[in-house]
Amino acid sequence: MDVTCCYQDEYIAVFNKPNDILIHHSYMARNLIGEKTLLEILQDKYHHKYTPVHRLDRKTSGLIVMAKSTEYVKEFQSLFEFSNVKKIYLALVRGHIKSEGAISSPVKGKDSKAYKEACTYYTCIKHFTLNEPVAPYESSRYSLIQLNPSTGRMHQLRIHMNKISHPIVGDTKYGDRFHNRLFQRKFEISYLFLHAHQLKFHHPFLNKEICLEQTTPLFWEKVQSKLTQVDF
Repeated sequence: MDVTCCYQDEYIAVFNKPNDILIHHSYMARNLIGEKTLLEILQDKYHHKYTPVHRLDRKTSGLIVMAKSTEYVKEFQSLFEFSNVKKIYLALVRGHIKSEGAISSPVKGKDSKAYKEACTYYTCIKHFTLNEPVAPYESSRYSLIQLNPSTGRMHQLRIHMNKISHPIVGDTKYGDRFHNRLFQRKFEISYLFLHAHQLKFHHPFLNKEICLEQTTPLFWEKVQSKLTQVDF
């Protein structure tokens, strides 16, 4: 899968990360031997050593910010750490979710011991149905939603959507295995339907507002063309 550059200046480059690519090697992903990381792919393609300034799950696609030099990392990391970046994700979830809401529920930290406060706002964009049974129902229901996390905990969006019984399609850890199997059988797709769609922040060096947007991967269109949109 190709990694494309969406924006760059002398301080950062922003890339569109495909699904199922690790940003860098880590202890938590130690069993994924032999897979090229995003940093390795970028090194091969652009012959430059980038440094990520925030996280994006392996299974999640979309916008990721990289510093061009380590001396710029701290300034950009602080934007994310102090919630000075507006992040908008798109997700396809199980069920028909209400028009909007907020989920405020602690999420475990990456050390898997301490819970930390986390908050996610969501807005429904579309409701869909699919004439395929998933027990105990005769047909399936889905929602395309926009997610705006005000905190950046590990797996926050995936955990929060499962918390309100609207898990993200394709989530093998927190999701619904029956709907995941339906998508694998019906569409031959096993990717996670979570996409980092938009980033907005004030550039600390150029002193201007940056607003970046990236469309969803092509397989989203393939699936949505097979779903029936309904009113909500």
